Amino acid sequence: MSVTPTLPPVNRRIADELGVRENQVAAAVDLLDGGATVPFIARYRKEATGTLDDTQLRTLEERLRYLRELEERRIAVLESVESQGKLDDALKAQIMSAESKARLEDIYLPFKPKRRTKAQIAREAGLEPLADGLLNDPTVNPEAAAAAFVDAEKGVADAQAALDGARSILVERFSEDADLIGELRERMWNRGRLVSKVRAGKETEGAKFADYFDFAEPFPKLPSHRILAMFRGEKEEILDLTMAPDEQDADAVPSQRTDYEVSIAARFGIKDLGRPADKWLNDTVRWTWRTRVLLHLGIDLRARLRQHAEDDAVKVFAGNLRDLLLAAPAGTRPTMGLDPGLRTGVKVAVVDGTGKCVATETIYPHAPARRWDESIAALAALAGRFGVELIAIGNGTASRETDKLAGELIAKFPELKLTKVVVSEAGASVYSASAYASQELPGMDVSLRGAVSIARRLQDPLAELVKIDPKSIGVGQYQHDLTEASLSRSLDAVVEDCVNAVGVDVNTASAPLLTRVSGITTGLAENIVQHRDGNGPFRSREQLKSVPRLGPKAFEQCAGFLRIPGGDDPLDSSSVHPEAYPVVRRILSSTGTSLKELIGQSTKLSALRPQDFVDEQFGLPTVTDILAELEKPGRDPRPAFKTATFAEGVETLADLKPGMVLEGVVTNVAAFGAFVDIGVHQDGLVHVSAMSRTFVKDPRDVAKPGDIVRVKVLDVDIPRKRIGLTLRLEDEAAASDGRRRGGDGDRGPRQGDRQGDRKRDGGRGNGRGGAGGGRRGNAGAAAQPSGSLADALRKAGYGK
Repeated sequence: MSVTPTLPPVNRRIADELGVRENQVAAAVDLLDGGATVPFIARYRKEATGTLDDTQLRTLEERLRYLRELEERRIAVLESVESQGKLDDALKAQIMSAESKARLEDIYLPFKPKRRTKAQIAREAGLEPLADGLLNDPTVNPEAAAAAFVDAEKGVADAQAALDGARSILVERFSEDADLIGELRERMWNRGRLVSKVRAGKETEGAKFADYFDFAEPFPKLPSHRILAMFRGEKEEILDLTMAPDEQDADAVPSQRTDYEVSIAARFGIKDLGRPADKWLNDTVRWTWRTRVLLHLGIDLRARLRQHAEDDAVKVFAGNLRDLLLAAPAGTRPTMGLDPGLRTGVKVAVVDGTGKCVATETIYPHAPARRWDESIAALAALAGRFGVELIAIGNGTASRETDKLAGELIAKFPELKLTKVVVSEAGASVYSASAYASQELPGMDVSLRGAVSIARRLQDPLAELVKIDPKSIGVGQYQHDLTEASLSRSLDAVVEDCVNAVGVDVNTASAPLLTRVSGITTGLAENIVQHRDGNGPFRSREQLKSVPRLGPKAFEQCAGFLRIPGGDDPLDSSSVHPEAYPVVRRILSSTGTSLKELIGQSTKLSALRPQDFVDEQFGLPTVTDILAELEKPGRDPRPAFKTATFAEGVETLADLKPGMVLEGVVTNVAAFGAFVDIGVHQDGLVHVSAMSRTFVKDPRDVAKPGDIVRVKVLDVDIPRKRIGLTLRLEDEAAASDGRRRGGDGDRGPRQGDRQGDRKRDGGRGNGRGGAGGGRRGNAGAAAQPSGSLADALRKAGYGK
């Protein structure tokens, strides 16, 4: 009796991949299946999972999804093959041992229901014995053997038709051998190249893809941004792409058999010994390779390249989004938001410390109206009346002109003590036209809502940006080319992790922000807001249980992340979960102090031994977290708020000269380098090779969106709107002719890839390349985190 081999259980496979114990994975899987979220498990179930962190848990969650989908597909394949009466022990063993979806589909291919093929028609005509006979005995003369199968009634008119049918049968058999295809696929991946050529007559139209007009690179060495750039060039009908199987020219037709053909022939015992059927069989092998296998592998490798590129691009987008969301908040300071525009004017909104809009206005300082002095007077009056401390200026069209206006306002009225900050307006138009904005700002003109959003995102980027679809924030590379499902799932996870890492004031949070809290659905978030509006602010976490539909499970998931500053119990403003309050009581009893006397007292708390308070329910990790929280209750993981300014007199590309050293803001980080805003309406690129004196594997190790950096201008290409920068201030700049000499193969196709955010005044686009967003920063030769909120959001998206 044969034993069918099977793969290790899902939990064990994940444990091996993560390098953790199987019981840790099993505990996490049980919690996830029970409805727990990753933030909740990472924060409050450390004992169960053996302190798996949120990154490990996200990976676990993704692999669990994949492996369960694989098991579902495995069952479907088994049922399909069995229904055909073709499932034997050997085939079942192959299916049960398939480690990936690709391998499973290779095995299933010969049994997959398909339209009637030439091979199937040939079998129905009785030609399979001819195919088998020639394959098994090459000493037989093909024409003579085929003559015996001529049958006009079966559609076999002559010997050649019989041989063509027999060849179709063998071609299908050879091309559907799972082990062979798997071997050839890996060989082609390791030896093949992606070859790109410009289409005839498309050189001028496709100038932005010039780096790929005559380009080839091995599959394993292709970085994600090049893959996506070439795929986009193909989609726009500028480039022709070829999956070349090896180093030879993709268009060459070798006179001798390729290694791939040799492998196919060897797999089925085909040789060239001069026997009557040898030539026919070898021609069949060549036909198999060129018409079926090469095409099939090309499709497979194209999908593999895209998946590889998408995975990397999603990681870049997610990392940049995390930096933006966790940018430093300016805090509860009255803020004036300026949404710049030319013909339609600058929209002005003043919000108080809580984010409530208290005044709006439209001014016309720029052409064609040019009511400059009148506009300054209007802004000064609003600032004085409402005690404005900060001015948030949107970064789109007329941003620099409006920044100059704010600068003159500050100079003329120093007693107002104003600070101006240019912030990203990415997604502001999306928010302005949303149903939530209509509900939040009823009766307000859509154009003014954008100014409100700009002001609020300076006060607290996280609270404001959660109102916008993460994809509209536009801090990815080639984000519009990515699969919707994988991108959305990853970005939603980032938002969820960031919101729960910071915590949410339940008495001020909007419904969209509450929706991102662990365990809270959209309906439940609305119920919380309605309960708050109808009954006043929550005084304790226990009162949350009176919210309709907020049951024990939801309370368990959300309570630790919802904060109540100034409530009845100081612990309700901390990250200590209500279920762990008894631990705190034991600590207070042991020290003989009150909570007010102990909280924030580092000396007293550091003298305590966490292990003294461990019990059956709460282990050392939880107790350690509780003591850390008591030391700094309600601590915000985001950095301190800072601002920076651009160089005066450097406002356009024409103002730039090679050799200039400028302060700038990292707006976006991609696999090939970092984009930096230096205030000229066009981001410059610090290529990864110019980011450090040492080798940089991941640009995000050096710079993050929002970092303030000092950069040197290496070269400027005004016609192509490209700026070459370096973080290595000792680097020598190019000649001062303002033109870039040569390219690095990474720059062209990325221009214009920034998420568009068209607005009412004719479009927010300012022609910036790349796709970035971030706050400002400073540093020396290497970027240092700045913690500036508004600047961290700077230029998160631009017009197309």
